[in-house]
Amino acid sequence: MTLIRSRGGSGLWQRVEMENNARERRDDIVITAAQRRFASWMTDVLVYVVVLNLFVEYADAVVIDSFTISILTAVLLKGLLDVIIGVEHRVVGFFSSRPGAINRIVGLLATFSILFLSKFVILEAVDLVFGDHVDLGHLLEVILLVIALMAARTGMGAIYGALGRVHKNGSAPSPTTT
Repeated sequence: MTLIRSRGGSGLWQRVEMENNARERRDDIVITAAQRRFASWMTDVLVYVVVLNLFVEYADAVVIDSFTISILTAVLLKGLLDVIIGVEHRVVGFFSSRPGAINRIVGLLATFSILFLSKFVILEAVDLVFGDHVDLGHLLEVILLVIALMAARTGMGAIYGALGRVHKNGSAPSPTTT
């Protein structure tokens, strides 16, 4: 913040006016749904690339021929996981809106089936798209990979949410300057 002094005027009032103008400019920033979707995809794909390459490095059964293919695999996994999670949420919503214990049980079984069978869908889709260039390992490695991908995604979301929290007094956290 800069204090501007002028002839005949109070520098304090100009500083207050500058702060108000800056605050108004910050309030004009609008994040669209398309920007939010892009940021989500970009963050998830970058996180997935890191997780995939850590699995390539530390799990002998997971093999990806190149970094470029790992990026493309991350994009494919992001799309597949979004579809799978969307289907799972719809099934949960369908059965949870119905009364009765039998619907809860069927809903749990359906959700478990979707989550379990989706690993085979992921394996097959990766095999169809990339062939011998990508091997995600066996079922155990795929399950661990999907859990790691979702945990990393959740962790990044938690960090992002914590950075945007508003203090109890209604003010946003002040940015630190370097």
